[in-house]
Amino acid sequence: MSAEFPVARPRRLRRNAAMRRMVSGTRLHPADLILPMFVKESIDEPAPVASMPGVFQHTRDSLRKAAHEAAEAGVGGLILFGIPAVKDARGSAGDDPDGILQVALRDVSAEVGDTLVVMADTCLDEFTDHGHCGILTDAGDVDNDATLERYASIAVAQARAGSQMVAPSGMMDGQVGAIRAALDADGFAGVPILAYSAKYASAFYGPFRDAAECAPRFGDRSTHQQDPAGPLEEALREVRLDLAEGADAVMVKPALAYLDVIRRFRDTVDVPVAAYQVSGEYAMIEAAAANGWVDRERMIMESLVAIKRAGADLILTYWATEVARTL
Repeated sequence: MSAEFPVARPRRLRRNAAMRRMVSGTRLHPADLILPMFVKESIDEPAPVASMPGVFQHTRDSLRKAAHEAAEAGVGGLILFGIPAVKDARGSAGDDPDGILQVALRDVSAEVGDTLVVMADTCLDEFTDHGHCGILTDAGDVDNDATLERYASIAVAQARAGSQMVAPSGMMDGQVGAIRAALDADGFAGVPILAYSAKYASAFYGPFRDAAECAPRFGDRSTHQQDPAGPLEEALREVRLDLAEGADAVMVKPALAYLDVIRRFRDTVDVPVAAYQVSGEYAMIEAAAANGWVDRERMIMESLVAIKRAGADLILTYWATEVARTL
């Protein structure tokens, strides 16, 4: 039994900054952070993303520079998204050895691959002319099993280019198993898979689709991404399936609207849990700060602490380098 007021005074442990720091129960570390980065083919200068102030579509040169800055700040990893000059229905650039993502992976892996983890998004939406995450049927639906073949090929191409981890984000049934089998067969049994196990059909992705130029030309992604109002048990089923297929770490996306899912993942699984602080979360804080409505730095840190406190071991955030420097 604990004492009660006036003997018990919780404020004693909050009386100054040093005391609060000493008893802090949630600690961020630069190595917890993963920086998402965009690289675009056939541009001469980095292109600002209007809906995400401070985020750019990089050239190969500016990508290398930003990767060095992240490494010097102590960031734990980078995840790359490629934007090709030419797109087609099957996303051919996705597994082209000379495609922009594979070229960028080779660049960055050679420069900072000994300092932080270089990984790649393993999907098709950045590479298809229709903007969907897979191969389409004649009726315009995403063909799950035909898409698995493409994901497997893309993952192998990424591993050959130097990706130290692959991150399938398309939410196709069986995607982790198909990728694991392909990597193992090609000699990449040591390359881990970070599975997007709970990726919701969220309104928070809008600015990302500007950055990656991957908005669907028609329809939406609700047939494969999870329903935000769906039962929590559905997310737990997805994560169990991914682990059974060979996932080495799992992810929840978005983060702040799904802290309960992060917590349940952390309580359920025995692998690292990642959470993606997505573009809409970033854009809201930046927009509010630009209008003088919030304290930008405090809100950034508070949002990241909330994600960490919910149970995330790793956080994908566009503020990774900035926050790592602060930490």
